[in-house]
Amino acid sequence: MNKLGMHIPQKDKASKDRSVRLRVMPEQSNDYRVVVFGAGGVGKSSLVLRFVRGTFRESYIPTIEDTYRQVISCNKQVCTLQITDTTGSHQFPAMQRLSISKGHAFILVYSITSRQSLEELKPIFSEITEIKGDVDSIPIMLVGNKCDETSREVTQNVGAELAKRWNCAYLETSAKTNHNVKELFQELLQLEKRRTMSLQLETKKTKSQKRKEKLKGKCVVM
Repeated sequence: MNKLGMHIPQKDKASKDRSVRLRVMPEQSNDYRVVVFGAGGVGKSSLVLRFVRGTFRESYIPTIEDTYRQVISCNKQVCTLQITDTTGSHQFPAMQRLSISKGHAFILVYSITSRQSLEELKPIFSEITEIKGDVDSIPIMLVGNKCDETSREVTQNVGAELAKRWNCAYLETSAKTNHNVKELFQELLQLEKRRTMSLQLETKKTKSQKRKEKLKGKCVVM
C-alpha cells in the first residue's frame, strides 16, 4: 500500500509513469468505457461529477444510469473516457449485464461507513468475472469512498485484503474533499497502459516463437 492508501496488485509493481496527466483536450477520439458500480448512496455519482465537473452535491439523487464524457491526454495520446454511472438498485439486472459486456474498465465503489455496501460488490465482481472471463487482464479499481467520514465500518486493511484477493487495485477517496479523485482515474489509466504493454509483449513473444518453430521445421541443405 502506498502513501495514498492505494493497493496495487503484485503483477503491477512497476513504477508509475509520471507523464500521465489529465486535462481537457479539444480533439475527438475513440471512447474508452469505464463503468462505475456500487450500492445506492455510496457516492458513485459524486465521484464522477467531482472528476468531470469539479463539483460536489450534498443531496442524494438516485441514478438509473447516466453517462459522462471526459477527453483526456494520456502518454501523449488522446482518448475519451465514457464514464457510465450505474444504478445502485438491483431492479435492472439486464442493464447491469449490458454495462459489463460493453465496459473496458470498472470502478467498484463502497462507502467506508457501510460494511453492507462492500458486501454488495461481491456479486457484481462475480458477474464481471462470469461475463468477461479472465479479469486479471481487465483494469478494476476497488474504491472505499467517504474516507472523510468518522463513522467507519470498513477498515483500510479490509478493503486492501479484498482487493488483493480479487487481484485489483485499491484506493480510498472522498468526493466531498476531492481526496484521491483524480488519482483514482489516473491509476485506472495506468492499469490499462500496463495491460496493453503486457499484451504487446505477449504478441511479440508469440511471433518470435512461431519464427523459431518455423526455422526448426525447415530442411537445411549442407
